[in-house]
Amino acid sequence: MLLCIGCQWQLKPNDDATDERRVTIQRYDRIENLFLTTGDFSALQQMNTAFPMQTRMLIEDVLQLGKVNDRDINNKFLYFFQDSTLQVMLADVQHQYADMDDINTELSASFERLKEEMPDMELPEVYTQVGAFDQSIVVGNNTLGISLDKYLGKDYPFYVEHYTEEQRNMMDRNMIVPDCLSFYILSLYPLSAERMESQMERDMHMGKIQWIVNSVTERQVFDNSYVAMIADFMKENAKLSFVQLLRYTDYSVFKK
Repeated sequence: MLLCIGCQWQLKPNDDATDERRVTIQRYDRIENLFLTTGDFSALQQMNTAFPMQTRMLIEDVLQLGKVNDRDINNKFLYFFQDSTLQVMLADVQHQYADMDDINTELSASFERLKEEMPDMELPEVYTQVGAFDQSIVVGNNTLGISLDKYLGKDYPFYVEHYTEEQRNMMDRNMIVPDCLSFYILSLYPLSAERMESQMERDMHMGKIQWIVNSVTERQVFDNSYVAMIADFMKENAKLSFVQLLRYTDYSVFKK
C-alpha cells in the first residue's frame, strides 16, 4: 500500500493547478508524514526533489535542526519526530485534514478577490506542512506554508496545556485562510524599516491588513477598535484602493 501511495504522489506535486490565477494548496504534509511515520525513503526523495525550498525552510528555519545538506540531517529529522507527542500530532493532523476542499475553496476565492483589488500582486505558491508547534504560517520566496499542527482546534490537549485561551481561539481550522492572507499581505507591505513605529502605528498597520482580510474573505474575522477605525475611514474614502490604504502613513487621520 505504501508503494501505491508513493506512486500516486510522484505524478505531480500539484495536479489541480491548471489555472495560473488560481491558488491551490499543495499537500506537502502528506509526503512529510509518510517519511516521518514510516521512514519511507521514496517520500524523503520526493520532499527533496519536488519541494526543495519547502524542505529547506522546514528543516533549517522552522525546526532549526541544521543545514539541509548536513550529512546526518535526514536521521536527525526523522528522530526528532519520534517523540510520542509529535507522533500523536502527526496522526491527528492527517485525520482532521484528510479533506481540505473547504479551505482550498475559500483561500482561492479570497486571493482572487484580493488580486482584483491588487492586480500587480503575485499569487503565492501555497502548501501545507507539519512543524513542531512552532510557526503557524511561513512566508518566503513567494511561497506560503501552512503549519497544520497549529490549527487543531482550541480544545486540543497540547494547546490547553501550553497556550492561553486567547491564543487557542486563533488555533482553529477557520483561521487558516485569514492567517494566510494576513501574513502574505504583511510580507508585501511590512512595517517601515527606515524608522521606528510607535505601538499605535504598528497596531493601525495590522488593523489595515485585518480590515482587508475581512473584506476579501467576506466575513468578520477580526473585530477590534483598529479595524473599526479603518472601516470608518474607508467609508469616507471609498475610492481609496487597498494599495493606497496600505501605503497610507498619516495615522493621525485614523484616530477617534
